[in-house]
Amino acid sequence: MMAKIFSLPELPALVKKCLEAWAPYRVFAFHGPMGAGKTTFIHALCAEMQVEDAVSSPTFSLINEYDSPRGAIYHMDLYRLRDEQEAIGAGIEDALYSGNICFVEWPEKAGHLLPEDTVHIYLEPGLNNTRKLRAVMPGEKS
Repeated sequence: MMAKIFSLPELPALVKKCLEAWAPYRVFAFHGPMGAGKTTFIHALCAEMQVEDAVSSPTFSLINEYDSPRGAIYHMDLYRLRDEQEAIGAGIEDALYSGNICFVEWPEKAGHLLPEDTVHIYLEPGLNNTRKLRAVMPGEKS
């Protein structure tokens, strides 16, 4: 398990370390309340992965696809979904099992659809504009 308290200026260095530690994995589930920094963290991950597309929350489209030197990256925001059936109908499962990197916000809306080797990242607001990150790797207990 990885745990870190960070501020926005520290985000690029943290993201670089995370990508190194998470290199074998393809699906990343971001948990946290509204305003915890999920989209900001994903934006920083995409910047480090040399995504040139505009990275934004796919709240209304559900899935954004970005091009990177590592191939396609799917960014999903499942906030508006009611349940797993709606996620299946939206094609979430196809993206999750595509072999491409997937960043999933509000993953609890499709919990049973996530692959077993998903990295779960928990973000929460801290004091003085900091955020707390806790990453649980596959096989570890949260």
